[in-house]
Amino acid sequence: MPIYELPKFEPPGFKKPGFPKGRAFNIFLFLLGAFIFGGIGGLITGNYFYAEIKNQLAELSIEIPEPSTVEKETILEKEPVYLPQTTQEEAIINAVNEVSGAVVSIIITEYVEQYYFTPFEDVPLQKRIEKQEVGGGSGFIVSGDGMILTNKHVVLSDDADYTVLTNDGRTFPAEVLARDPVQDLAVIRIESEEPFPTVELGDSGGLQIGQTVIAIGNVLGEFQNSISVGVISGLARTITASGGGLVETLEDVIQTDAAINQGNSGGPLLSLKGEVIGINSATVVGGENIGFAIPINKAKKGIEQVKTLGKIVYPFLGVRYVVINETIQEENNLPVNYGAWAQKGTLGEPAIFPNSAAEKAGLKEGDIILEFNSEKITTDNTLAKIIVRYDPGDRVVLKILRDSEERNIEVILEERSE
Repeated sequence: MPIYELPKFEPPGFKKPGFPKGRAFNIFLFLLGAFIFGGIGGLITGNYFYAEIKNQLAELSIEIPEPSTVEKETILEKEPVYLPQTTQEEAIINAVNEVSGAVVSIIITEYVEQYYFTPFEDVPLQKRIEKQEVGGGSGFIVSGDGMILTNKHVVLSDDADYTVLTNDGRTFPAEVLARDPVQDLAVIRIESEEPFPTVELGDSGGLQIGQTVIAIGNVLGEFQNSISVGVISGLARTITASGGGLVETLEDVIQTDAAINQGNSGGPLLSLKGEVIGINSATVVGGENIGFAIPINKAKKGIEQVKTLGKIVYPFLGVRYVVINETIQEENNLPVNYGAWAQKGTLGEPAIFPNSAAEKAGLKEGDIILEFNSEKITTDNTLAKIIVRYDPGDRVVLKILRDSEERNIEVILEERSE
């Protein structure tokens, strides 16, 4: 069967779409020319206005910088800079960088007897005295002339020599200026023609549990300016610490879980502001993440005394006493539940020290001191805490209870001896 094909229908006057021959090439040349001449015109116009603006600014004494290029090699030569990931991390880094230059290591050396055994019976035992490094600790510079605060147990021996190693690698012989007779604190000094970097002392009066702190020190006497970070885990602790042949009871110390190791003693405990709020002093043997620092406010007075008096002094009243609470009141049928009750020591020592300020003022065994210069004595505000705020020679008034009768006694405080 034949296949039918329909013829193509083209209306009269129909032409195929497209350009006449040669027209596309002409349009291309037109656009290319417009692009080239437009670019040249723009460049000329831009340079003209740049020059005009520059001339006008020059008349006003304002300089416009010339275009410059940054070489690729310059960028590649720069050392990478670490960017802190959190604001707390940034604060820690800034605090450490600010304080590290004023934190020092203290090296302790002594003459030590060394014995040498020989296998020969006719040769006697040999003994030789050698100077050796026997310990180390930390400290921090508190004045530009080289005064350093540290722990007393670090520089306790009069027979030892002390050398200070600064963060920049310099070494200086150190002189012990003063040892605190009450607290585990001491002040030593190094000398240089140029002033030393110093720390900024903060205020330990408003510390909070949970506050972030930074400990810096010469860990194990080997790793200089090591840092550890933690929080304040307790306040107003009372501990009995021993070290360097010294046993002391430390009151109102800061407890922290920032790692404090051997060699950290005497180093600073910092806030995130980079201020010293404590002096690292003790750790618990067998414990984990339990360290203690003396509040910096307890050291400020001693530092000033060393500057003015050349020593650290405390006032002395001369009374052995028991702080009264409700239990003590009930057990001894006392008329009050507060105050300092003058009593003999556990070994029978007299309640009133002979020839002391208390004896001269007429205090007697059995007296209860209720107030010290109008300040009530309680378990939270003991006589020991109150009296350290005064100086030897201060005249104070004690309100006492004797034979159920209150009376006021005036006392002139004396200087406490070591």
